[in-house]
Amino acid sequence: MLARFRGCLLGGAVGDALGAPVEFWSRSEILKQFGPDGVRDYIPAYGRIGAITDDTQMTLFTADALLRGYIRMATKRIGVHGLLMRHGYLRWYRTQGYRHRDLGDDGMNGWLLTHRALFDRRAPGNTCLSALRASQVDGVANNTSKGCGTVMRVAPIGLYAHVHHGSRGPEQAFALGMDCSRITHGHITATLSAGFLSALIAAICLGQTLDQAIETCIVLLRAHDGHDETLAAIDAAYCAARRSPNSADSLASLGEGWVAEEALAIALYCALGCTDFESALSLAVSHEGDSDSTGAIVGNILGALHGDRVIPERWLTPLELRDVIRDIADDLANHRGWPIMSWSSPDSGIPDTPEGLAQKAQVKARDDEQARIIQRYPPG
Repeated sequence: MLARFRGCLLGGAVGDALGAPVEFWSRSEILKQFGPDGVRDYIPAYGRIGAITDDTQMTLFTADALLRGYIRMATKRIGVHGLLMRHGYLRWYRTQGYRHRDLGDDGMNGWLLTHRALFDRRAPGNTCLSALRASQVDGVANNTSKGCGTVMRVAPIGLYAHVHHGSRGPEQAFALGMDCSRITHGHITATLSAGFLSALIAAICLGQTLDQAIETCIVLLRAHDGHDETLAAIDAAYCAARRSPNSADSLASLGEGWVAEEALAIALYCALGCTDFESALSLAVSHEGDSDSTGAIVGNILGALHGDRVIPERWLTPLELRDVIRDIADDLANHRGWPIMSWSSPDSGIPDTPEGLAQKAQVKARDDEQARIIQRYPPG
């Protein structure tokens, strides 16, 4: 399971970094630069090799918000994932150079914000920025956007839901993914596409095949009004992958990935129609469109499906924030075992016997670890 969690987040970041330099390139430009196989290696973007974009930045802030929410529940018995998710994105918004009335300097805390690369502007999406600028406490975006920025950031929700809900993970992930989407995107297709990917990751973590996971999530999707557009895109991807797999022309028929259902469809097509991780990511980014987002989503899917062992080392080694991404994946996998409690554990009643001193040392170590974790993910 740890390999799945690492694979999901690292795979998404690798796809993001692979697609970032060619996001606005035409297919002919990509073929001229890389040859008929498309993008197979990083080229410089943002002054380095393996640079991530806002896609991975926002994915990390999603994970951070979920872990803060867990600690808040464990220590204060308050469940507020929606509020903390909004605050998580407002923290990202502030890293992009803006301020917001609902998040002061005291809210810019935690381990994630100690990493300088998260403060770099990496072509942040206009919808996310404008929606967060206007964001109100209820967290519902007042727009009709269905941009892909709603989908590329939600993979951690599926991982988190698996840990907490097991067999009910897909259902819970779908609902939380929808809530997350509404913070910045107001179109029902954006909402349902985000819910679908969140649930898909959770279903994969249950051990379902990709075909099984898609069927599980289609059932959940059909239960919501307004699902026709999202379902049509998924059906088109599924049929294209069966009829003509690993084809640049078939991929192009699904759109360019700038909107949520197209980005989801392209990722599903590549994951279903390619025989290996490298080919899938190459196809996912070697097209005219939102290459970093489509690469990130297919990396999330295949990383969760196969684990981090399938990611080529030549892509992992130069990946920006590789260790941070791996560590937050580990925290998502392991957080239910953290020594977090809503009460103190004083050792004043423990006698100063050899056994008592050993017990006091255990209490102190547990309390120190709890303090470290709360400092890492402050619950607010």
